[in-house]
Amino acid sequence: MLHKVININVDYQAAGLEGSADPKLYTYIISHSPEMDYHKKRPAVIVCPGGGYVMTSDREAEPIALRFNSLGFQSFVLRYSVNKLPFPGALLELSKAVSVVRENAAEWDIDPEKIIVCGFSAGGHLAASLGVFWNKDFVTVPLGFEHQENRPNGMILAYPVITSGEFAHRDSFINLLKDRYEQDLALVSLENRVSPDTPPAFIWHTFDDGCVPVENSLLLANALRKQGISFEMHIFPSGPHGLSLATDETGILNEGCRAWTEMAGRWIHEL
Repeated sequence: MLHKVININVDYQAAGLEGSADPKLYTYIISHSPEMDYHKKRPAVIVCPGGGYVMTSDREAEPIALRFNSLGFQSFVLRYSVNKLPFPGALLELSKAVSVVRENAAEWDIDPEKIIVCGFSAGGHLAASLGVFWNKDFVTVPLGFEHQENRPNGMILAYPVITSGEFAHRDSFINLLKDRYEQDLALVSLENRVSPDTPPAFIWHTFDDGCVPVENSLLLANALRKQGISFEMHIFPSGPHGLSLATDETGILNEGCRAWTEMAGRWIHEL
């Protein structure tokens, strides 16, 4: 297993943002071995932990990466900036992270056409934001992208924050937008930003999520359907917000939901 910590360098000033941050990409790269399909090109999953845009949860970071490793995927965890820069700071960081993974695909035994962003709660909002905004000028121009370097091939969204409307997790948007709250609130309601360029999605949520209402996932699924974008969605009957792997290891055991990783792994292989 190759572990590296990569600095994600972004010119925030080019995006009109004041301040700085120090986002890092942690790699969990399966070593190649002549005993195990030498130099196999694997899908890659970039994990965006949740935390309401005020922190990045450890429970939704390394345990997720290791689980995707066990399913045969190369994994990464992005510790994106919070409490330092408003939107689109973290979005630029994830965009750059996708390009870094794609640029190093040959060295890291990655299929460059199967780079998946995986986000939880507010991290789900970040992952879905890249899905809908990856080709917008306010993302590509500051990063100098011209050739879809930052386009994710799919999105895995776990109990995601999506809407800034009636069913919003309001604190996530306050933390994300800061003094641009009134100006950009409508922009980041992602169910209204889906286009034919949005990649396919795997979405899961629980019906009785008391923190981020299930309507967030339903609104996104409806928007994807209208645009003809393929998705797989699972609404589990019961479970609290922040389930992560839904195992004892990640703090909340939920037998009904723990199968989501196997389902997501199969979905990735079928992309």
